[in-house]
Amino acid sequence: MTAKRIKVLIVDDSLFFRRILNKELSEDSGIEVVGLAENPIDALDKIELLKPDILTLDIEMPKMNGLTFLKKIMIENPIKIVLVSSMNLSVFDALHSGAVDFVKKPDMSSENDLNNFLRDLKGKIKIASIANLKTNIAIRNLSTLKLKRCSEEKIIAIGASTGGTEATLEILKALPKEVPGILITQHMPSGFTKMYADRLNKICNMEVKEASDGDRIKYGLALIAPGDMQMKLAQDAKGYYVTCRPGDKVSGHRPSVDVLFNSVAENAGKNAVGIILTGMGKDGAQGLLNMKKSGAYTIGQDKESSVVYGMPMVSYNIGAVTVQASISNIANLLIKHLNNNSK
Repeated sequence: MTAKRIKVLIVDDSLFFRRILNKELSEDSGIEVVGLAENPIDALDKIELLKPDILTLDIEMPKMNGLTFLKKIMIENPIKIVLVSSMNLSVFDALHSGAVDFVKKPDMSSENDLNNFLRDLKGKIKIASIANLKTNIAIRNLSTLKLKRCSEEKIIAIGASTGGTEATLEILKALPKEVPGILITQHMPSGFTKMYADRLNKICNMEVKEASDGDRIKYGLALIAPGDMQMKLAQDAKGYYVTCRPGDKVSGHRPSVDVLFNSVAENAGKNAVGIILTGMGKDGAQGLLNMKKSGAYTIGQDKESSVVYGMPMVSYNIGAVTVQASISNIANLLIKHLNNNSK
């Protein structure tokens, strides 16, 4: 018995790009391109007619921009969407509004860039097909707990992939301004991590920035691993700092959650908290286990609140998770733990 193919509708205003996607996606045995649409108005009719499982959606299009279309469709007829976008802040608005994931549009003059894009897009279509559709991820339970001043040695490390941009936001938004240093590895391409950090910095209480090599860890600061770099925690006589350098992919990723978590296990030990969030695969699971073995408190996102229960599931199954919780309760658990272990 052959596996059911994923039915995809391609929505893009470029005829050239539609043809490329149609040809390349159709060659994948797990994907069936059921239709092409040149704008959102065209797409609305074809969704009704063709009943696709997934849309690939360009954000910048005529007649109705992709973001307006996405918000409309998520209210009227929710469907799993993978964005195909140039470097654009609207990507994060679209993810907030319910898109599963995004792929950066390639440089069409570079065959290597195009091939990497097509590989990523096929992978993300397959991940989206098994994702939990979140039509309205809202900040539900802002923590009402007061956070005691902790030791400067305390470190919070967060790792996430598909669905993680909103999950991480939900945690950070619930935390006070004065919080121990936070390190975040989110699977995301170069360039987008800076935009993501800037977005969180405007919304959250603490300062959030894309990490640079040598940045010191300090109270009230969250650092996001830059795309295409491996971020590690390091320590010297002055305290903690991060290194952000090129390196091989680890667990299939750069930045890799395992790289971050392993460095936190080595340098912070029992002073650390590790949090593994929604995402496909197993990146971060072994690193979280190493953190737990070194004395860290570890939290895993539960299945019900995960867009993709992959990374948290593997972490839980190998015994790396101290406690499993819904995304709306993780900030409370974190604050309780820090208050009970503030020294």
